[in-house]
Amino acid sequence: MITWEDFEKIEIRVGTIVDVQAFPEARRAAYKIKVDLGELGVKKSSAQVTDLYEINELLGKQVLCVCNFPPKQIGPYLSEVLVTGFYNDEKKVVLATVERVVPNGSLLR
Repeated sequence: MITWEDFEKIEIRVGTIVDVQAFPEARRAAYKIKVDLGELGVKKSSAQVTDLYEINELLGKQVLCVCNFPPKQIGPYLSEVLVTGFYNDEKKVVLATVERVVPNGSLLR
């Protein structure tokens, strides 16, 4: 079990996807994504969601991001946040989103 203090250390915020590009250099199929996180600015992420999502359906989608991991170099791309999701029965990633629009940068609590 973790404590409430442990949970509070994880900074999960909502942001809107504002740019999506193909990422052909990635080892596994992925997109280069930019997420507007409000006061935190626009952050980059690499997301392996090509099985279920086309570029045009990702634009404007609000997603949940872990914002306090250290940046991670993925090939030539520096990922600054982790876009979260769940594996479905076919082991494909379904993005974690919000039920209704909330302000970018809002903290999950």
